[in-house]
Amino acid sequence: MAWSALILPATAAAQEIAEQQTNAEAGLPEETSEQSSPEASDNEREVEFSADTISYDSEADVVTASGDVIMRRKGQLLRAETIIWDRKSGAVTADGNVRIIDEQGAVLYGDNITLTEDVREGVIQNILLVLDEGGRIVANQGQRDGSEIILNEAAYTACAVQDSEGCPKSPSWQIKAVRVAYDEEDKTVRYEGARLELFGLPLIPLPGFSHPIDERNRSGLLVPNGRISQANGLEYSQPYYFALAPNRDLTVTPYVFSDVLPMLQTEYRALTERGAYQLTGYATASSRIPVGSREPLSSEEDFRGYFDGVGNFQLDENWNISSSIRVATDRTFLRRYDISRDDRLRSTFRAERIDSDSYFSLQGWATQTLRVDDPQGQVPIALPIVDFRQRMDDPVAGGQFEFRVNSLAIARTEGQDTQRAFASAQWDLRRVTPGGQLVTLTAYGRGDVYNSDENALTQTLVYRGTEGFQARAIGSVAADFQWPFVGKAFGGTQTLTPRVQLVATTPGQNDDIPNEDARAIELEASNLFALNRLPGFDRVEDGLRVVYGLDWNLQRPGLRIDANIGQSYRFNNKSDVIPEGTGLAEQTSDITGRTDVRFRDIVKFSHRYRLDKGNLSLRRNEIDATIGSRRTYFQVGYLRLNRDIGEEIEDLQDREELRVAGRVQLDQYWSVFGSGIFDLTDAQEDPTNFSDGFEPLRTRLGIAYDDDCISLGLTWRRDFVSIGDAPRGDSFLLRFRLRNLGI
Repeated sequence: MAWSALILPATAAAQEIAEQQTNAEAGLPEETSEQSSPEASDNEREVEFSADTISYDSEADVVTASGDVIMRRKGQLLRAETIIWDRKSGAVTADGNVRIIDEQGAVLYGDNITLTEDVREGVIQNILLVLDEGGRIVANQGQRDGSEIILNEAAYTACAVQDSEGCPKSPSWQIKAVRVAYDEEDKTVRYEGARLELFGLPLIPLPGFSHPIDERNRSGLLVPNGRISQANGLEYSQPYYFALAPNRDLTVTPYVFSDVLPMLQTEYRALTERGAYQLTGYATASSRIPVGSREPLSSEEDFRGYFDGVGNFQLDENWNISSSIRVATDRTFLRRYDISRDDRLRSTFRAERIDSDSYFSLQGWATQTLRVDDPQGQVPIALPIVDFRQRMDDPVAGGQFEFRVNSLAIARTEGQDTQRAFASAQWDLRRVTPGGQLVTLTAYGRGDVYNSDENALTQTLVYRGTEGFQARAIGSVAADFQWPFVGKAFGGTQTLTPRVQLVATTPGQNDDIPNEDARAIELEASNLFALNRLPGFDRVEDGLRVVYGLDWNLQRPGLRIDANIGQSYRFNNKSDVIPEGTGLAEQTSDITGRTDVRFRDIVKFSHRYRLDKGNLSLRRNEIDATIGSRRTYFQVGYLRLNRDIGEEIEDLQDREELRVAGRVQLDQYWSVFGSGIFDLTDAQEDPTNFSDGFEPLRTRLGIAYDDDCISLGLTWRRDFVSIGDAPRGDSFLLRFRLRNLGI
């Protein structure tokens, strides 16, 4: 006899079963309508049975269901081979492949379970609790009390216990405890007498430990970190996380060192309706050596610290406000405590309004230098910077206008102050001819006003300009012609595009204008066809010139190659405002180009170069290459600037540098990795450099283990350069992360 989807009030269930069983024995048809009862409308006590056979012992008042039995009550589902329901005591006993599924989707497995009839309380043997969020708990014995499941001699893990082929495997980590309590409503697991096991080895005791299993924020300890360094000795940090609200949290991390005083880090984060912000601070007291000094550490302890704040707020669909504050007490704090390797800290503020045709920004920034021999008083503070742009279509000739107004004020505490304002208009017209040529016509006009004082405090003479008010007007016209040719080649499609540009610019009156933003001059492929190839606005490349080049592109399945090369010729004499060695000073420029190659996801190669126009020697040679997959790869970066620019222009000195990095995946989980940065500059390239041409700056070597639920790593790093109280030497970092633990 088969029974399915039989829903009955608990007090009437046995009577209904008995009557249907009697009718069946007498050969009468089964009745499917519910029995009338005063309690029939009591939904809280409804029981739904599904089984192959159901029998009722009227004398003992016991219901027995056998064969793939399913019992539902108050959102709880009990499934077993046999279920016996004693109506007198209210006990429900389940045997054989027992499973209980709660309202949240958690599944509890057991050999033998004795519960109350509402499936909310009882005793369970040989338990496996599979949580809907992915974790699982096993125990010898436990009991259920309402929404809480208490397990004895239990173990929890969030790791997979089967490999990709379905074979059983031991979890990478698990938490074993004398007693584990899981709260179904609070979604929290609490432990008594717990310890963390890694790869079967009991390592870390966890007294009073608890953690959530869902994605909600919960307060508690986070994973600690350990390090050994030359500057501070043995280091241990233990973060504690405070869940202040669903949208706000605070992390407090004390650091303890064997050789210096402790340090405290705090990080506060908040998410609002308009945006988000984060505040981070470090504080300690330690002795220090001033940058550039060779004296030993002082015995006096000074307050040292660092503050980093960042925020971004979208006020409406057009307005956005963002800001950042970065400041340190001294130049070596971040490096000594291995917080950051930045050599400058910039604090910024920006308010922007953007729509489809206009842009407005009000911004400012200040920089704290951390570089050796870089005086803070010479570092500029820019406030305010105002920029407005408006685009509109040309109703007469076609094309598009862009109008721009910009102002900038730069101040220095011990240096030159400069204010600048300009207004400009630019017209662009792009057309494709019937023959497939792309023609771009440009007209540009700008008027500048400058004011500067204390110009003599600027060390580089060509950057000073003339003190007081200066004004100039600039006008440019340009015509750009591109003619792409497309055809089949090398099993793919190639595009060959010759390009010619003619530019005429009025004299720029550069000598009297202070140079604040056009100092890093370098001819390269990215600016070869720019209207003004000098960066910023303070310097203008004037006169008449022609620029010519060639672009080539090849695409075939799995392979893409992009290459370009070009040069320019100026019809007037060489420019006095452009330094020798930048590739632009002479009438005929150097040859510049770039090549990018990508083969599937295995090879990424980029080469940027500049060749001397006379002897074709490399003046700029920059290579970045990656070979391999995401698991095993090798990266190399090389840069050589051989410009032979005079020592009086400190921004453009020659240098040579090599960067290498790689990772080798040893097996499915283990890998080794390493990297290094090497200074290859010698005295011939830079007279101020005393290196022999090969000086390691920093190297790193490590080993890592990563699987679905744990990440371990040990890294050895060596710094070869001492800066103040951040000495050269070795440091070791132990990385330890448990995934899916909910913390």
